[in-house]
Amino acid sequence: MSPARLRRSAPARAAAPIACLTLAAGCGSARRGEPVAPPLALSAEEQRGERVFMRECHLCHPGGEGGLGPAINNKPLPGFLIRLQVREGFGAMPAFPDEKVSSEELDAIVAYLKALRRAPGPDD
Repeated sequence: MSPARLRRSAPARAAAPIACLTLAAGCGSARRGEPVAPPLALSAEEQRGERVFMRECHLCHPGGEGGLGPAINNKPLPGFLIRLQVREGFGAMPAFPDEKVSSEELDAIVAYLKALRRAPGPDD
C-alpha cells in the first residue's frame, strides 16, 4: 500500500473505535434512576413461590411477563386453573408432574402469582 493511501485511511481507522463506542453507549437502558414500583412485600409462602417460579417458570415467563411463553401477570385465572395448566400443560407448555413441582410448591407459585397481580404497576 502506498504511503499516501495509508495516510488517508488512518483517520478512518481512528474513527471506527469512536463510532463503536458511541453506538455501544446508546444500547444501554434509558432508566437509570429509581425503580418504577416499590419492591413486593411477600409472605413466606409467596417468597417460596417466587423461588420455585424462578427455578421452573421464569425462563419462559420472565417476571410473569411474556417471553418464550405468554405473559401470565395479566391473566386473571383462578388458582385451580393455574394448577391445571401447570399439571397438564397445554399447547407449547410442558406438564409439570408432582415429581418436578410438588403440590406445596405449586400452591406457593399460585400465591406468588397472585402477589404479582396485586403489585402496583408503573402508572398506579
